[in-house]
Amino acid sequence: MAGPDSPTGPQGPERHDPQSPEPPESPESPESPDQGSEGGPWKRDPGLQPERTRLAWRRTTLACAVAASLAGRQALHNGTGPVSVLCAALAALAWLGFLGVAGRRIRAMSAPRPPALSPRAAAAAAGCTLALVAFGAALTR
Repeated sequence: MAGPDSPTGPQGPERHDPQSPEPPESPESPESPDQGSEGGPWKRDPGLQPERTRLAWRRTTLACAVAASLAGRQALHNGTGPVSVLCAALAALAWLGFLGVAGRRIRAMSAPRPPALSPRAAAAAAGCTLALVAFGAALTR
């Protein structure tokens, strides 16, 4: 008979039967995104995941800055014709637009439970990125 301090006793960990089709439920895993295993509110880890997201936005902003700088450099090497200057200026404008979207998102990530990225902000970020690609490609011709 198992005692109260035995690993198979009422206070010990449950063991998984290898013949059982499903593993036992883990008490640490939440049952739903908003509810913990004891029915209490689910606690969001304020550590690594938001930090990774902030860093990803910063890396993407840096990549857009490099692309806009290369577009400006390409415009200067192709000559300062009106089309080259216009494409470089529009690339810089697209980068500034992306910088605004990314800055707002980075600030929102500092909240304990940041809101989801709105479809409008996602479309703006994608549009700025595609515009930057298009203006950069127009400069290489």
